[in-house]
Amino acid sequence: MGERYLIDTNIIIDFSENKLPAKVKSFIAFAIDNEPHLSVINKIELLGFSSVTKNITEFVNAANVIPLSDEIIEKTITIRKTHRIKLPDAIIAATAVLQKLILLTSNDSDFKNIKGLKVVNPKTIQ
Repeated sequence: MGERYLIDTNIIIDFSENKLPAKVKSFIAFAIDNEPHLSVINKIELLGFSSVTKNITEFVNAANVIPLSDEIIEKTITIRKTHRIKLPDAIIAATAVLQKLILLTSNDSDFKNIKGLKVVNPKTIQ
């Protein structure tokens, strides 16, 4: 089994709106095709827009959406106590850490220095 990814909302939106260079889009397509994971926060963000495309809805329905658990809640609290990070981002980070997933996000600076969190900004792929 290869790398496993939790895909952040901003990456899914840019991918669905065809806003990524071909090499980046290819990398994201690989992550999507190989067991995509979302935090429950990503699901809420993606489906919470006033207008949601069929592709986004189908993607969310096909993805492994990781719900809040007591363990994720406790890890989120720890992250919030030690980092200046928004609650949704803390939940996403806690989910990725505990599920041993690499977080794909273009907001990598929002997640810096969180122990155990691996972050990849696909937009920086050369």
